[in-house]
Amino acid sequence: MPLRGSLLLLYASMIVYLAAIVGIGLFISSLAATQQQAIIGLFIYMMPAVLLSGYATPVANMPDWLQTLSETNPIMHFTTISKAVYMKDAPAELFIRHTWPMAVIAIVTLAAGAWLFRRRVS
Repeated sequence: MPLRGSLLLLYASMIVYLAAIVGIGLFISSLAATQQQAIIGLFIYMMPAVLLSGYATPVANMPDWLQTLSETNPIMHFTTISKAVYMKDAPAELFIRHTWPMAVIAIVTLAAGAWLFRRRVS
């Protein structure tokens, strides 16, 4: 069986993850004056974010200060949830522990990005 965990919890956390990623994209693109600046800004954000997500190396093997920094990374939280759903039947506490930081990131970045976008347009 390829999927051991809850598909419903995976989809719910995926929606929160997508909101966080869209918020980050909106925030960075609202700061940029041109499309090129937005692409470069997103590239500058995404390279360290992917490297700190636990995709290439486990977060537990990183220094303490990088582990703390990776807690602000929605990719790390969703990677942890995805691994837990596919590899083992993850408890609900794992979803809660990794979904609420993504929700906070989504709320803050979507609000800040929308505010910056409205300010730039008007």
